[in-house]
This record gives sequence, C-alpha cells and structure tokens, in this order.
Amino acid sequence: MLEERDIERLIEVFVTKGDLRDAVSNLATKHDINELLNSVDAYAHKADAYFQEMVMLSHKVDRHERWILQLAEKLGVSLKA
Repeated sequence: MLEERDIERLIEVFVTKGDLRDAVSNLATKHDINELLNSVDAYAHKADAYFQEMVMLSHKVDRHERWILQLAEKLGVSLKA
C-alpha cells in the first residue's frame, strides 16, 4: 500500500503540466534561431570585408615602402630601420 511519503516522492519525481509549460516556453523558436543565424551571417560578412580591406591596405603599405626605398636609393639617402 502506498504511504503518504511514497506519494510525495512520486510527486517530486514526475513532471507536472506546469513544469512542461515552463520548459516549452523557454525553448528557442524557429524565429529565434533564424535571428541568431542572420546575426552570425551579418557578422561573418563584416569580418570578411574587414579582412579583405586589411589585405589591400597591407599591399598598399608594402608598395609605398618599396617606392620610398627606391627614392632613397636614387637620391643617395641612407634609411636606417
């Protein structure tokens, strides 16, 4: 025969409708996931553009440095690092 403490233990173990409602209400929706994916995609696009810009800037600086060294050599100027 079930005693009152056995019933209390069962109540603690089993999930109630209220518990299920709370759990389901905390789940991410498709809309939430789509917003997250859109945010990640936008960030990746910005990061890609930034890295491409940095590569172009690096090439530009290298070209300018080469020009400066060529000018210094033609002018007989010694550049020290």
